[in-house]
Amino acid sequence: MSWFAALRDTAKTGLTVDFSLTNPRRSLRAAVAAALVIFPTMAIYGPAHAASAAMGAFIAGVATFQRSFRPRASLALVAGAGLGASTFLGYVAVGIPGAFPVLLALWAFGAGMAWAVSPTAGVVAANTLAVMMVVVQLPVSVSAALGHALLCSVGGGVQALVVTLWPIDSWRAQRDALADIYAGLGDYARNLRQDPVAHVDPEPFIVARQAARLTARQARRRPPELRGLRTIAEQVRPALAALADPRVGAAAEGPERDRAREVLAAAADVLDALARAIRTGEAVRLPMDTPGLALARPGTGEDLLRGGARRSARRLSGLLGRAADRLDRQDRGTVPARTGTGLHRPPLVKVVPGALATIGRQLHQHSAIFHHAVRMSAVVTSAYLAARLLGIEHGYWAPMASAMVMRPDFAQTFSRGVARIAGTAVGVLVSTAIVQVFNPDDWVLAALAVVSMGLSYMMLSTGYALLTAAISSYVVFLLGLQPGEPVQLAVDRVAMTLLGGAVALGAYALFPTWQTARLPERLAEWLAAAGRYAAAVFTAYGEPAGGRAEENVRAALLDVRETRSEMLAALDRAEVEPVRHFAKVPELSRKQFDRARSAVGMLDRSTVLLEAHLPGEDSLLLPGAAAFGEELRDATAIAAAAILLGQDVDFTMLRDAHRTWDYLLAALPRDDRIDVTRAGARLVMQALTELEKAVRTRPQTAREEPVPSSA
Repeated sequence: MSWFAALRDTAKTGLTVDFSLTNPRRSLRAAVAAALVIFPTMAIYGPAHAASAAMGAFIAGVATFQRSFRPRASLALVAGAGLGASTFLGYVAVGIPGAFPVLLALWAFGAGMAWAVSPTAGVVAANTLAVMMVVVQLPVSVSAALGHALLCSVGGGVQALVVTLWPIDSWRAQRDALADIYAGLGDYARNLRQDPVAHVDPEPFIVARQAARLTARQARRRPPELRGLRTIAEQVRPALAALADPRVGAAAEGPERDRAREVLAAAADVLDALARAIRTGEAVRLPMDTPGLALARPGTGEDLLRGGARRSARRLSGLLGRAADRLDRQDRGTVPARTGTGLHRPPLVKVVPGALATIGRQLHQHSAIFHHAVRMSAVVTSAYLAARLLGIEHGYWAPMASAMVMRPDFAQTFSRGVARIAGTAVGVLVSTAIVQVFNPDDWVLAALAVVSMGLSYMMLSTGYALLTAAISSYVVFLLGLQPGEPVQLAVDRVAMTLLGGAVALGAYALFPTWQTARLPERLAEWLAAAGRYAAAVFTAYGEPAGGRAEENVRAALLDVRETRSEMLAALDRAEVEPVRHFAKVPELSRKQFDRARSAVGMLDRSTVLLEAHLPGEDSLLLPGAAAFGEELRDATAIAAAAILLGQDVDFTMLRDAHRTWDYLLAALPRDDRIDVTRAGARLVMQALTELEKAVRTRPQTAREEPVPSSA
C-alpha cells in the first residue's frame, strides 16, 4: 500500500463515527462520582485544587470503561494511585531546574512499556502522563505537591466507592464472553453443513478464557451459569469438526452426509438457545425438535452414521445435553453456590511481579513495545521542549497530544492522530466560545466540566474524534477556573495540539515499527505452538488415562489459539501499512507466506479432528503415539527456527518416523479409533508437506511482495 493510500485510509478510520453510545447508566455513574469529588473540593480548597481532583476522578472513571474483566473498582483505585504518583513527582520536579524534562522522558518510557502488560495498562499509563503535564504548572512546596497528589488519588477512590455501591451489569462482560462462544459455535455448526472444513473464530475462546480468571471474591459471587460451561464449549468444537470432516467423519456424499447435516443444524439451534440463556440469565428454552440431543435413542436415524462420525455425534449429543442440563439445574437452584471449576485471578498486588517480568522480557532492541517506549519518550520530551523554546504559556498541550496519540502500531497512531487534531480543534473552539460569550462563574464552569465528562464517557464507543472533542471541552472548562485570556488560550491549545500531533506522526514515519516485518516471526510462533498442540494430542493417544495428557492438550490448545490470534491481528495491521520490504533481511514472499499460513492452519485443524477422539478410561492406547508426538514437536520447532532464518524446512526425518509408526498401526487389529488416528496422522503430514513446499527458498519473482522476517 502506498503512503497516500495508507494515510487516506487511516484518516478515514480516525474520523469515522459509530453512533453507538456507551452504557448511559454507567456513564452517569462515572459523572456523578466525578461531581462528588469536584464540588466539595472547590467549596473547601478552591478552584486550583478542584482541577487536580477532577483530573483524578475523570481518568479513574475512564479506567473503569477499559476492556478488562477485573473488578471496575480495582481499576479505578490503580488509576487513582498512578495519577497521584505522577502528580506528586511532577510538582516536585517542576521546581528543580532541568528535572521535569528528565522525569517526563522516564515516565513516558514507562508508559510506553506498559503496553507489554495489556492495552488497558498502556492507556491508563498514557493518561497519567497527560495529567502530569496538565496539572503541573508552577513550582509548589513538597507539602502542597503531596496535597494535589492526594486529591488525584481521592478522585480514583471515590470512583471505586461509587462503582461498589452502585453496581451496574457487574457480570455483563463475563456473560457476553461466554455467550459469544456458544453463539460462535452455533454459526460454526451451520457453516460446517456447507463447508465441512470451515474454520472457527478463535477470538471468543481467547476472550472467554480471560473472563474466566476471577479474583477470590468474584469466584464466590459469580452467577451459577458462568460455572463449567466454558469447558463444555471447548469440547464441543472438536466434536463438531470431527463429525463434519469427511476424512475422519461422515462421508462426503450420500445418506450419511445428509444425516450429519441434520445433526449439525440441530446442534446449531441448541447452541443458539444456550447462548441466549447465558446472555440474558433466563431459563434455557431449547427448540422443540432437537435431534442433536436425541442421537442415543433408537429410531433417530443414528444407524446412518458409522465409525468416527457415529462416535463424534454421540459425543456432541452428550456435551449439548450436559450444557442444557447444567443451565436447567442452575435455573432451579439445585447447583451448590460454590461448585464448578475455573481459573482464579490473583489480586492486583500479586500481579505486579509478573507484570514487571513481562515488561523485562520486552527490554531488547528487537521488541516492538521497546521501540514504542523509546519513540514515545523522545517524542513527548521533544514536544515539551519545543513548546517551551517557543515561549508558549500553555505549551503542555503539545506533549499531551503526542502522548495520547501514540500507539505501538501505524494504523492506530495515524488514525488517532488525525482524529485528535480534528476533535481537539472543534472541542476547544466550541467550549472557548461558550466561555467567552456567557462568561460563566466558577461553579457553572465546574458543572459544565462534569457534563463534558459524562459526554466523554458516553462517546467512548462512538469515535475518537468526538471523544476528543468532549475531553477537550472538559479540559477547557476545568482550566477556565484559572485566570487567563480565553481567546488566546484557545489559539495556544489548538496550535499546540497541531504541533504535538505532527511531531508524533512524523516520529512514527521516521522511526516506524512495521508489523509487516514481523509476520514471519508470528507465523513461526504459530507453527511451533501448533506442533506442540499436535504432539500433546498424539502423546495423549499413547499414555494411560489419569495422567497429565489431557491437561497438556488443553494448555497447548490455549497456546496455539493465542499465537494464531496474534498472527491474525498482526496481519490485519500489516495490511494498512505503507511498506513493502527491506532488502537486508531474510525474505519470504507474500505468496509463500499465505501458502505457509494455510498449511499451518491445516495442521491446526487436523489436530482438532484428532482431539475429538481422545482415548477415554477404557480405550485402547496406541503404541508409538507418544514417540511420534515427540518427533513432531521437535520437527516443528526446528521448522519454526528455519522460517525465522530464511532457510528451507525439511520434514524428511519426521516422514520416516510417520511411515514406521503407520506400519505399526496397520499391523494391529482393525478398530475405528485406529482408522481415525491413521487418517488424522496422514492429514498432519500432508499439512507439513505443504508447509515444506510453501517456504522452499527460490529467487523472488517481480510479482511477489516480500514479507521480511524481522525489522
